Amino acid sequence: MGGSPPRILRFTDAGCKAWSELLQGPANSVDARLLARQLTDVSAAHPRPPALSAPPEVTVVIPVRDRPQMLKRCLASLKPGRPIVVVDDASIQEAAIAEVANDFGAQILRRHVCGGPAAARNTGLAAVHTELVAFLDSDCVCVDDWIDRLAVHFADPRVAAVAPRIMALSSSMSAGRYASSAGALDMGGRECRVMPGAAVPYVPTAALLVRRQVVEEIGAFDERLRFGEDVDLVWRLHQTGKLIRYQPHVRVLHAEPDGWPSRWVRRFQYGTSAAPLASRHPEAIAPLVLYPWPSAVLSCLVMRRPVIAALIVSISALPAIRNWRRAGVPLSVSGRIAFGAILQTYCAVGRYCTQFGGPLLLLALWRRRRRLAIASLLFASPLRAALSGEVRPDPIRFLIGHLADNVMYGAGVWAGCLRHQTIIPARPKIVMPKWFVRGRERFTIRRKGHRS
Repeated sequence: MGGSPPRILRFTDAGCKAWSELLQGPANSVDARLLARQLTDVSAAHPRPPALSAPPEVTVVIPVRDRPQMLKRCLASLKPGRPIVVVDDASIQEAAIAEVANDFGAQILRRHVCGGPAAARNTGLAAVHTELVAFLDSDCVCVDDWIDRLAVHFADPRVAAVAPRIMALSSSMSAGRYASSAGALDMGGRECRVMPGAAVPYVPTAALLVRRQVVEEIGAFDERLRFGEDVDLVWRLHQTGKLIRYQPHVRVLHAEPDGWPSRWVRRFQYGTSAAPLASRHPEAIAPLVLYPWPSAVLSCLVMRRPVIAALIVSISALPAIRNWRRAGVPLSVSGRIAFGAILQTYCAVGRYCTQFGGPLLLLALWRRRRRLAIASLLFASPLRAALSGEVRPDPIRFLIGHLADNVMYGAGVWAGCLRHQTIIPARPKIVMPKWFVRGRERFTIRRKGHRS
């Protein structure tokens, strides 16, 4: 059992032999290579390429608008000797930016009109001739030799991009300490293939290593997007059949806002990107995915109807567990899948309700009859985040900060929906069971037959 989204895999006899070969060493046979590709494509296993025989040819592209001191810190953290292109996106402090770039031997490109991060990265990309390009924001600090450590994955010709983990720089301010355990760009510690619906659905381009030719073929960054241009790029790469990998054991530090208001403004801005992304990728933008029986069980538990919830489990989950047992899946694994689905649905529904109806939930807490149920939804997402990582600066501020993050992001989504006149970014997706879909298809075919 594994992968993202999770699944159960069963090996044939040939698959078992191929698995034994993979455990013992490199994949030499055709079967072992096919199995390795299947496992890594679904994130049930992760590739471990051999070390590079020679340093990779990589050019670093850094878009910047003012903030010369941050740019200086970023350039100082890079490995010496690597070509660097600094794109000045119409900075007011033009002379200071040029001086810092010259001190580190970087090529400086000046844009006279501010076009945003997407336009600046495209300007830098057009001046690059190496096979690989490392996009790096000026407010980042490289603590690991992240470029060399990620470049090994391009031995696979299907890999188009590899991302490190973006973690917040340490700060003495309370908002900065909170960001160290809940950074806006931190995609977590789980290694994964990046694609919609996976544990890591996208990666930011604050630090991203890409194959230049592939990015140019799809048109690079969409300059019409001020926010979410990195998500759009990753999803377009995925649509071409290319692989994007996330390697959390390689880190890059990112400067987060030190004050709470500036942090919440940034969360609001990130939320506004959902609507334009929905017009480009409507199938990938669902804020909540609901499956029938876990959702029904959760609804009954929230409404304090445990007997009905147990009845739904006995009707829906237990037959599935019996089928898994017949297929040889251990009972512990079957139970973990079935009841883990309820927990995941609970956390996802809680986050959704907080983001898109947080103020209403807070007002509804005054109703005594539903206070416990509403509080359980309101605090589901922050409690899960607190249990899965380090809580800073303290539990109370972490809880308030997490709630405020969700509310401000949801407010940004609603603002984008109003501006672009769409409801797609706020509309949940309901996944119906296969028997229901097949029955509906047969009914539709019969109706068409009768009409003809």
